[in-house]
Amino acid sequence: MKDSVTEIADVVIVGGGTAGWMAAAALSRFLANGRRRITLVESDAIGTVGVGEATIPPILNFNRMLDINENDFLRATRGTFKLGIEFVNWGRAGDRYIHPFGSFGHDLHGIAFHQLWLRERVRGEAGDIADYSMSAAAAARGRFGRPGREAKPPLSELFYAFHFDASLYARFLRGLAERQGTIRREGRITGVERDGESGDVAAVRLESGERIAGDLFIDCSGFRGLLIEEQLGAGYEDWSRWLPADRAIAVPTANVGPPDPFTRSTAHGAGWQWRIPLQHRTGNGHVFSSAFMDEDEARRILLANLEGEPLADPRTIPFRTGRRKLSWSHNVIALGLSSGFLEPLESTSIHLIQNGIQRLLALFPDKPVSPVERDEYNRGMRDLYEDVRDFIILHYKATQRDDTPFWRHVRDMDIPDSLARKIELWRLHGRIFRENAELFGVTSWVAVLLGQNIRPERYDPVADTLDEAKVAAAMAEMRAAYARAAERLPAQDEFLKVAGAWAAEAAEAAA
Repeated sequence: MKDSVTEIADVVIVGGGTAGWMAAAALSRFLANGRRRITLVESDAIGTVGVGEATIPPILNFNRMLDINENDFLRATRGTFKLGIEFVNWGRAGDRYIHPFGSFGHDLHGIAFHQLWLRERVRGEAGDIADYSMSAAAAARGRFGRPGREAKPPLSELFYAFHFDASLYARFLRGLAERQGTIRREGRITGVERDGESGDVAAVRLESGERIAGDLFIDCSGFRGLLIEEQLGAGYEDWSRWLPADRAIAVPTANVGPPDPFTRSTAHGAGWQWRIPLQHRTGNGHVFSSAFMDEDEARRILLANLEGEPLADPRTIPFRTGRRKLSWSHNVIALGLSSGFLEPLESTSIHLIQNGIQRLLALFPDKPVSPVERDEYNRGMRDLYEDVRDFIILHYKATQRDDTPFWRHVRDMDIPDSLARKIELWRLHGRIFRENAELFGVTSWVAVLLGQNIRPERYDPVADTLDEAKVAAAMAEMRAAYARAAERLPAQDEFLKVAGAWAAEAAEAAA
């Protein structure tokens, strides 16, 4: 006889921070219906890990889903806008390029724009491909404008995300979640109860003696994976053979000027340094491989390359790149660092949390959990993590640097077949194919491959079917239109202040 199916009544989120409060804000908005309770357990005595404070454009969908006012959100999190990522020293020492949000140019008669650019490059008249991006043109000038619903090209092609203070973001979401009915329980978890028959987690016990029972548990306990790993043994797939960085040293600094509307990633001898400008400070960090550089040297390099005065002591965060073999096991779903870790090179950490939440909402189970729905969730998260993994590996593999053992190692290493196939298709005729629901599209792959000097042997022959003079004229007009539109935009800090998104505390810090 089949088990009777009942509704999930109690959802328990273990851990706060960005992952926990993102989950609480979303689940309480859509699932707290009077019959279902959302409880979050966290301890003030346990710190959270905030490796990155930069995001990618899908976060706009998450904010809209929660009906978050963008100006209120930016003011509360001391946030700024992000139009892309500038990469320095990645292809060769001295190189610089931008991976912009949005697209490059316009396809003509069904022919991909980058193929036309490759053809024009042969003729010596293409210019920099970044000149054909609205987001890149604005970023280069330090400018920003929020495209309204009625915006027309080229301004409508400006895509953006955010930089923000991760701890303030968690606080902002906590307020939202608690207004929506989330119950917060303070305390350290000292025990976990399992159902003797199913093996499901039944409850967690706090140091105070309180017992919190649940039907479904969301593990946001960080790298340790309190439920998903320590209790359920989901296993971990280690990707350090492709991504050998295993440490990050982070330090905030005072701003030295208006915040740039882009993240910067600067490659060093055994890793790279991030720079994330906020309203009230700048986030900095050095991601490196301890197999190729010791921590003292990594700290020295970071401190020597800061633009402002440090506001705190540097702190080291060890990590192991990879993912849980199961993101959902029994009645436990892992989010954030409990689910896996990929270095923040392309600002994907928060998106991985967001995608996990949205996937859970789409597959929200009854009790008992259906293996079919659980397997579908795990398949989707596996594919997403592997897609992001391959794109990050690309940055290391697509290098000509040979000045240190680290860069020689990543340049010459074997890579996943899925990535090798993509690179080979690009080398032959500049072809990029987006598969399934890949996060990074054609523009992203083109930006990194060209930015790191990986040129196709030739362009797609179909590009020769268009008239050279007409294509050249169309591309010249595109380039000019992006530049004109960018020049008309205000500086980012001016826009934030006029929009009412600039925090008073940030203004005081800048004074």
